[in-house]
Amino acid sequence: MQAVRQCSTCAVRTMGQRLGSQRDVPSRRGAACSRLLSSHSGVLLSTRMTANRRLAQGKECAHTSAAPLSLSHLCSTPSIQQTEHLSHDALIRRATLLLTDGTGTLLSQSTYALVDALEAYTKAVHTRIALQRRYMTSLGKLTSAEEDSLQQAIFEQKAEVNEHLDECKRFETTWIKAVNLCKIAAEVAYASGSEQASVTLTANIQLMQSHADQAQQAAAAVDKKLAETKVDEIQRMAEYVASLEEADELEIQDAYLRED
Repeated sequence: MQAVRQCSTCAVRTMGQRLGSQRDVPSRRGAACSRLLSSHSGVLLSTRMTANRRLAQGKECAHTSAAPLSLSHLCSTPSIQQTEHLSHDALIRRATLLLTDGTGTLLSQSTYALVDALEAYTKAVHTRIALQRRYMTSLGKLTSAEEDSLQQAIFEQKAEVNEHLDECKRFETTWIKAVNLCKIAAEVAYASGSEQASVTLTANIQLMQSHADQAQQAAAAVDKKLAETKVDEIQRMAEYVASLEEADELEIQDAYLRED
């Protein structure tokens, strides 16, 4: 009997352990599921945070690219945070530097164009003067064909002089406007605190004006010579016509005397 009781007790314990192990299985599975869900939730949360950061960066980039082009040039720094911290005064000074550089370049280019045009005009006028003087000294000495050829050359040279004169007027208009723009830019630069840029631009204005003045003085001098040549031509032609008339009168008188 005692042996039977012990067997029964062992059997009961064994069944209890099996039931306990079966109960622990769902609890262990539940714990595993909980850990899996927690891990998955963490991954989803991290993914959402990353996506939100990328979306925010995309909006920031879109906002930056939508800004005006001039502002993007003015604020072009290694980091956006540094650009955002620039003051209005600093941005204005940057803009004045761009302004002085641009107007200075415009003034230099327009000055070189004007000087080249004035030099070409001066050369063309000198050629015209030489042709007209040659014609005046050759009056009555050339054949009809030679005189026609020389007059044609003078006519073509006059047309070339007029073309260069029109070019000088066109470039001079641009040059005057460039000078005025540079003066305004120099004043703006000085008022914004960019004293060095203002001084540099002012010196450049004076230098370009000096170059232009020299070319303009040379052109004015050759214009004076041309005017003197025209006066001499008129006098020479009057003398030549008078000599022809006098020669004609002498011929008439000789013919009249011969008839007598």
